Amino acid sequence: MRHYKLLVFILIFGFQSCKTQTDKINGVSFVAANAEVTAKHIHPLVNVNANYAAIMPFGFIKDLKHPEIIHNTHRQWFGETVDGATQYINELHKKNIKIMLKPQIWVWQGEYTGHIEMSSETDWKALEDSYSKFILAYAVLANQLNVDIFCIGTELERFVTNRSAYWQALIKKIKTIYKGKLTYAANWDEFKRTPFWSALDYIGIDAYFPVNDSKTPTVEACLEGWKTHKPIIKSISEKEGKPILFTEFGYRSVDYAGKRPWKSDRALGAVNLEAQKNTTKALFETFWKENWFAGGFIWKWFINHSKVGGKTILCLRHKTNQ
Repeated sequence: MRHYKLLVFILIFGFQSCKTQTDKINGVSFVAANAEVTAKHIHPLVNVNANYAAIMPFGFIKDLKHPEIIHNTHRQWFGETVDGATQYINELHKKNIKIMLKPQIWVWQGEYTGHIEMSSETDWKALEDSYSKFILAYAVLANQLNVDIFCIGTELERFVTNRSAYWQALIKKIKTIYKGKLTYAANWDEFKRTPFWSALDYIGIDAYFPVNDSKTPTVEACLEGWKTHKPIIKSISEKEGKPILFTEFGYRSVDYAGKRPWKSDRALGAVNLEAQKNTTKALFETFWKENWFAGGFIWKWFINHSKVGGKTILCLRHKTNQ
């Protein structure tokens, strides 16, 4: 079953707790908006000790079987384009915020990107050509702007599984263009099967692991829930000899926040700040001190920070998840 995923964070526990861990990535997923950013949009990141921001331009696909990716057009929001990503990155660099450039795909009607799958060889080739144009344009930008990390894709499991040779060749091509570190953002239930970790610098995971089914889970209960997932995550890191990077992570301020963290429908219940605090604290306590854990990026951070969070949920742009 496919669900929408939208997280609005008011919690700054993680960043405040990491002041002495400067080698870790204290990142936010910086939402692509319909306007330029200024110092006033970036100052709140500095206040919570963020040292990285994920910049997320978008390409669009008509449906799960459609091979053409539309991107960098005048119909998109400013932050979803090359010009927007450039302006965001330059402004963030002024405040010494490092960057992960993370171009993403949006399927019309919000269908899950992991289910993009072509029905013919002709369409697969067309998708590969279209995706290459999309992602390589941003690889060029990443190199031009001295971006620290480039994410080659986000939650594209069926595309990856069906076309592994294409992805291996794509990574080689990206490395001729971009000289920084590479990752891929695998969904929490996908990363164990991703075939090209050895060619990248980080094992990227969108870490929406279920940790507890309670309405208001305690920190202790969530810590117990992580005991199912942590050994698997660690074993993949050890097998590949690569650090783990949570390319996305976080919990909504609602009841049952730890049950299915990828969900965002309004049926989940009332605002529950305690549930959000406890689930987030347990994640940091589980991973932060591990030397194989590189850090991560909270999902997600709206640029007009003063107008979001608290007891009002502001829906601007959806992202899909399984």
